[in-house]
Amino acid sequence: MSAATAATTTAAAALRFWERGRKAVCVGRNYAEHARELNNPLPQEPVLFLKPPTAYVREQGRPLRAPWFCSSLHHEVELGVVVGRAGSCISQAAAMEHVAGYALCLDMTARDTQEACKSKGLPWTLAKAFDGSCPVSDFIPKERIPDPHDLNIWLEVNGQRRQDGHTSNMIFSIPFLINYISSIMTLEEGDLILTGTPSGVAAVQEGDELVAGISGVVTMRFRVAARAPRP
Repeated sequence: MSAATAATTTAAAALRFWERGRKAVCVGRNYAEHARELNNPLPQEPVLFLKPPTAYVREQGRPLRAPWFCSSLHHEVELGVVVGRAGSCISQAAAMEHVAGYALCLDMTARDTQEACKSKGLPWTLAKAFDGSCPVSDFIPKERIPDPHDLNIWLEVNGQRRQDGHTSNMIFSIPFLINYISSIMTLEEGDLILTGTPSGVAAVQEGDELVAGISGVVTMRFRVAARAPRP
């Protein structure tokens, strides 16, 4: 494959990461106030979980919907980092060279299910990886965000501000996360890293309208539909 062809392939994977990416790697408890609001200890190293590509929802796509087993669906607004160049064991010094751009994301969480899993010492897969659990914005080119650690991210429900945070408050920086994650699993073109949510997470109900944004960069809007029927 020529360098030009490789660049085109990488660009396509990043631009349409929700179709071309193979995984979303999510970071839990990366804002101290969020960890405290859920009575979780502050992490000494990143807390990771995964979402599959079927979790992605585009703004003009399916509405947000709780899975059939969930009675408490929570919103979590996050900055997403889109990987543009594959790598493993990426150094912190080189980490940003692997970033193609960013996205605004929601980590929709079946909170009651998560609490039940935690109480039993089980993984969070049911609570985090269900279909439609990761609404995302369009791809945001890297050039539009000179410093990803200097962003205001926010979320409103029915016009009421619920979350209002700043990426400077992340416990683990983006270069640190890229280094840490890539030391465990290879990051591939089009993969997405969700960098954690600020405080203010809460439940949503059928009919609620969610508007989220990165101030001065992007906004997105979704509406909550009825819970999925039990199969």
